[in-house]
Amino acid sequence: MPRRDLLVAAGILRDRQGRVLLVGNDWQGQGNVRYTLPGGVVEPGETLLEALYREIWEETGLKLTGIRHMVYTVHIEDERRGERAIAVAFEATWEGLLNPADPDGFIVEARFCGQDEVLERLDSPPMREPLLDYLRTGEAGRFYAFKGWDGRGGLRIPALRS
Repeated sequence: MPRRDLLVAAGILRDRQGRVLLVGNDWQGQGNVRYTLPGGVVEPGETLLEALYREIWEETGLKLTGIRHMVYTVHIEDERRGERAIAVAFEATWEGLLNPADPDGFIVEARFCGQDEVLERLDSPPMREPLLDYLRTGEAGRFYAFKGWDGRGGLRIPALRS
């Protein structure tokens, strides 16, 4: 089976109370909702930031007004699924009202969540651990590697300090 390589852009958007925006995805249309940061796969001919702006708009109805910084990068090498994913998360500023208009119909909810709710809703270590590290420390620029979406072989490399 050939390996699928995915490049993913994700956005960390916060409201005035500091809560983080999560979206509920029902990828299989069977009511099995999984929460993630808003974002998605970079399409052919699209840059990482173009994908970020497009995905945020589609999944939340919010318009990005700027990028504060790149927060972290996650590499998932999942041999069982024949998949390699590189996800880059950016903290961004935004405007507008939540109004998901996902053309694929997968997004069933978009909501701002406090840190405890983020911990509760994000069930995949490659999605949960980097975000929680950032929320706890405020340190951007870390790199994470996992051997699967279940979090096997997790490795965290701290950001370089100048």
